[in-house]
Amino acid sequence: MACGILPFSLCVKWRTGCRHNWLLLVFFLYLNQMVGGHIRYTIPEEMKKGSLIGNVAQDLGLDLKRLRSGRARIVTGENIQYTELKTDKGTLVVNERIDREQLCGDVTPCSFSFEVILENPMELHQITVEITDINDHSPTFQRDRINFEISEIANAGAHFTLTRAEDPDVGVNGLREYFLSDNDNFVLKQNSNADGKKYAEMVLQKPLDRETNPKLSLKLIAVDGGSPQRSGTVNIDIVVLDANDNAPVFNQSVYKATVMENSPKDTYVTTVNASDADFGSNSIVTYYFSDLNSGLRDMFTVDGKTGVILVTGSIDYEKEQKYEIRIEAKDQGGMTDSSKVIIEVSDVNDNTPLLDSPPGTTIGIINVKDLDSGDNGQVNCRIEENAPFKIKSNLRNYYTLVTDTVLDRESVSEYNITVVVTDAGMPPLSSKRTFHLKVSDVNDNAPVFPQGVYNAFITENNSPGVSVITLRARDPDENQNARISYILEDTNIGGSPVSGFVSVNAESGVVHAVRSFDYEQLKELVFVVKAQDGGSPPLSSNVTVKMMIQDQNDNPPQVLYPVQTGGSVVAEMVPRAADVGYLVTKVVAVDVDSGQNAWLSYKLQKATDRALFEVGLQNGEIRTIRQVNDKDAVKQRLTVIVEDNGQPSRSAAVIVNVAVADSFPEVLSEFTDFTHDKEYNDNLTFYLVLALAVVSFLFITCVVVIISVKIYRWRQSRTLFHSNLPVIPYYPPRYSDTLGTGTLQHVYNYEVCRTTDSRKSDCKFGRAGSQNVLIMDPSSTGTMQRIQSEKSILDEPDSPLEDILCLDCRDSICVILGSWLVEYFPSVFA
Repeated sequence: MACGILPFSLCVKWRTGCRHNWLLLVFFLYLNQMVGGHIRYTIPEEMKKGSLIGNVAQDLGLDLKRLRSGRARIVTGENIQYTELKTDKGTLVVNERIDREQLCGDVTPCSFSFEVILENPMELHQITVEITDINDHSPTFQRDRINFEISEIANAGAHFTLTRAEDPDVGVNGLREYFLSDNDNFVLKQNSNADGKKYAEMVLQKPLDRETNPKLSLKLIAVDGGSPQRSGTVNIDIVVLDANDNAPVFNQSVYKATVMENSPKDTYVTTVNASDADFGSNSIVTYYFSDLNSGLRDMFTVDGKTGVILVTGSIDYEKEQKYEIRIEAKDQGGMTDSSKVIIEVSDVNDNTPLLDSPPGTTIGIINVKDLDSGDNGQVNCRIEENAPFKIKSNLRNYYTLVTDTVLDRESVSEYNITVVVTDAGMPPLSSKRTFHLKVSDVNDNAPVFPQGVYNAFITENNSPGVSVITLRARDPDENQNARISYILEDTNIGGSPVSGFVSVNAESGVVHAVRSFDYEQLKELVFVVKAQDGGSPPLSSNVTVKMMIQDQNDNPPQVLYPVQTGGSVVAEMVPRAADVGYLVTKVVAVDVDSGQNAWLSYKLQKATDRALFEVGLQNGEIRTIRQVNDKDAVKQRLTVIVEDNGQPSRSAAVIVNVAVADSFPEVLSEFTDFTHDKEYNDNLTFYLVLALAVVSFLFITCVVVIISVKIYRWRQSRTLFHSNLPVIPYYPPRYSDTLGTGTLQHVYNYEVCRTTDSRKSDCKFGRAGSQNVLIMDPSSTGTMQRIQSEKSILDEPDSPLEDILCLDCRDSICVILGSWLVEYFPSVFA
């Protein structure tokens, strides 16, 4: 109890610590007189200032005059004065905003107490106000993303604990449960701690496969039990770690290549390739020969990283025409695959009996004469210049010119040989003769490409027939031996012959594209071209061409999320209490192009309220840029443009429906009413048009019928008006006037009356059972009198029969028509 509520004298004595018995007795008696009643009120938190809590005067049984005279006031001590006492009305109202979470945290029940004091006499009344919780907080996560790295060999049943959501509300408004977005691999398991707080775990249900889906993006949603219900979301990013669960696979079971004999060291033969679907170190493949004997190991080698096979030894066609080598590919985990390489050796004409002119080949015979005798007639022959020839003397005065070394036409194709003849006289006499020698060609050189491998580039979506690259081989031989033809080696690419992709001009060596290429389907094309000369036998050599397909920006971005449905309306929900930067959703798009053609940017093109949302340029995240308020429309429609970085750029548009609401029923009512109204209006319009058409048809039909009847009546009246025929009474069939008894087959008896040149005819009939007698009176001019026992209905005023039965009664149609109408439509003539 605060000291300020006691009289000053007692307070001083209490503080001085007086222990007299009489003082204590007076003090407790005084307190007993002060304490009055205890009132307890219950109100929800966040009530507006001035809201009514309760009628204190009424609940305490006090008069308003007593409150004013007693200077009633509230004493709260050191606490915030959340309430105010209105003494003029005797009511207790809210004075300050009451936040239950700030006042009590997670303690329940939450309440605060204070005293109401009145003077003259002194009264003390205690009031307790209990604050009940309202659902004014959404579940929130400490982080906006949860990252996991899970191996694809993780066993089913593995648990992964997720970040717990916090909700300051208590009771039913507190955190109720978690939800995990739909996926094929994980299920959600919910648990509770000892303190009752809930948390969730992901349980692996289906093993992961990095080769199928290397990354997973899920959402964990926490919802409370309030009304309206609130929720919080956190993104779960899962990176699937690779396991060595895939063996290397060769793209061909058999590789074929051709190599020339006598090829120099490091001559390219072919390239083998095996792919491993794993990732990282598990996808690194090493190549090696598995069954090479010591002889073959010295002739070929394979690069362990690239799979390129090169010549390392001397290849002789005369010793071996074909080699079959088993090659293996092994990954880092020891998993292997094997393939076979067949290398055919092309023959080179390197074993002819005479290679041009071998040493000692006789070129010609020279006859030398000297008419002198003795020493003067002895001659000596020699070759003047240094040439690969020499002269031999076989017979007197005959000399043979022979080769001294092997002749090579490609080095020297022609020789001028000067032979000098000198005698032995004094002084010696000499003469010389020059011979022109031309070396003929043999096919001893195969065509040679300046490069072992050619790299060519072609842009996708090319026109069929476009030139890709020109191959040139050189052959130092001449004439037919140097005439080169280019041939495309028959290989398969993806199960299809290479001729379906490219062609080679046999004479020019120009490589043409046979069809249009698509980078997204084929990124590289490797084929072999053979250059063959026209010698006999022909010589050839091979070259490998790597044709790289270059990407074009020919594919627009594809939007994966949100999915655009046909009939239903899918909306992302944003609570009205969302803060600035609230993540509404994320537009996910991909572009199958590569490089800068696949760099995507996101832009907000149209929006119901541009001041409310923005789109991340690089990540496609849609966030709020201001606080959501009650004035914002429930239905928000955003149009997001996804654009790539190609030249020219391509784009795709996606419509995102956003619902600004705090509950699912509100969203459903807004969006379903819209669809229902549209369908209802469409159906209503259809039925209105159909009804209008039917009514119009009936109206036109009635008008035609009425006009036809009017025309018919007019023509009948005209005929009767101009008729000069005598009047002949007409009696209906079976009619008899015997004894004045009617004998018609119907229940009505008819009387027909006619006057000469009358323009009117009356067809009258009596009621059923009437006695009608026809009397012919000669004195009357063509008249007929009717005697009946009771009055005919025609005597009644405004009888409808007078208008209907107005046709010429000379014709029986009038009588029959009247009878038929009265019989079948009695209600009309009643």
